[in-house]
Amino acid sequence: MAEQDWLSERFAEHQNRLYAVAYRMLGSSTEAEDAVQEAWLRVGRAETGQVENPAGWLTTVVARVCLNMLETRRARREESAGALPPEPAEPRPSTHPVGQATPEEETLLADSVGVALMVVLDTLTPAERLAFVLHDVFAVSFTEIGAILDRSPAAARQLASRARRQVRGTADASDAARSAKREIVEAFLAAARGGDFTALVELLDPEAVAIEIRGAEAVAAFFAGRAQAARLALVDGVPAAVWSHRGRPKAVITFTVHDGKITRIAVETDPDRLRDLDIVHLLAGEEERR
Repeated sequence: MAEQDWLSERFAEHQNRLYAVAYRMLGSSTEAEDAVQEAWLRVGRAETGQVENPAGWLTTVVARVCLNMLETRRARREESAGALPPEPAEPRPSTHPVGQATPEEETLLADSVGVALMVVLDTLTPAERLAFVLHDVFAVSFTEIGAILDRSPAAARQLASRARRQVRGTADASDAARSAKREIVEAFLAAARGGDFTALVELLDPEAVAIEIRGAEAVAAFFAGRAQAARLALVDGVPAAVWSHRGRPKAVITFTVHDGKITRIAVETDPDRLRDLDIVHLLAGEEERR
């Protein structure tokens, strides 16, 4: 009983960190909760007499659970696709030698890792993702990472380095895309609130679709004068609009943009799905300048 109490106390002590590790690894709050629960079940069956570093040990258990979940997810995707996706292009090299990035670069990378991981979720292998997240975000040593992956510390370092280059390259490209899309979404919201039908039509592709409405003019007519309470936001790192009530998101409006025009507008209101979204409200251009 004393050992079980010790386990419960250590697990509760480190539970927030374990959830953070799982969330960064999996990109889903629901899956992160499942991973932490599975880790607790494994911990309960383990021998703890030789455990000298509870935090490191628990992180290792959660990381292994997440690795299994990522590999299962990847296998399902490959089976449904019928073939492996093409290998991503070789990312452009950093302007600094590997391992010698400036402090500013490392800080920016750490700050943007949440969005970056969402962007590269389907391009990093499970092993690359584990090595990158554990080392760059949670400062786990390559010796410990290598043990989790059953590889040498040097191999773990190489995985993290490869993932880091991919994250940097993808984040740079996605930042530019997000910036352009943000301007379009912001302009759409302003035109909708102001009832500017002409501006809305200009922003929409002639064949634009919104919910079940088709055609730029029909979509513009529907939104003109609406979206008064919708706010500009990043939803899973992508510019969108969010309508909230008493501080809780009730609807998320997402936009598909092609060649500078909005081709599709979708509205998500399912509470379970909304809970899984990473929502960061943004100030519109005019609000930022005040």
